[in-house]
Amino acid sequence: MTSKNDALLALVRWVSLVDFAKPFEHEARFNGRLRSTGGRFFPKDLHLDFNEKMYDAFSEDVFRQIVQHELVHYHLYRAGKGYRHRDADFKVLLTQVGGLRFAPALPDTSFLVYQCMSCKQVYQRRRKIDLKKYRCGKCGKPLQFVKGKELNL
Repeated sequence: MTSKNDALLALVRWVSLVDFAKPFEHEARFNGRLRSTGGRFFPKDLHLDFNEKMYDAFSEDVFRQIVQHELVHYHLYRAGKGYRHRDADFKVLLTQVGGLRFAPALPDTSFLVYQCMSCKQVYQRRRKIDLKKYRCGKCGKPLQFVKGKELNL
């Protein structure tokens, strides 16, 4: 994990110099607990956390825009300007550098897939269902468990 964090820090420093013409002088690392956000800025010690799932799931261009978003927070805070999402300074600088306003949604693969034994109707559920109790809503025949991830239809 150290080498991945080192690569992340190098990327953040490079994006900071290229897009902001200012150095990034603090720590940047992956945080495995982040779920739906692309990253977080911590004003207390000025470090940045990034979502490793976003890094793995999206292209370099999209992740660069996530890095730009967090660097907008960082550089505005250091300049004493409005660094929060609602501040005009934040919105203007984010537009200038081309960063993402919101993190893209991660592909959700946490579905349980069931299929009708007769008509082959597919049902995706987040929770396990009792196959003795539930039947197909289309034809009334029994269901069977197919797999624990999303079915590509």
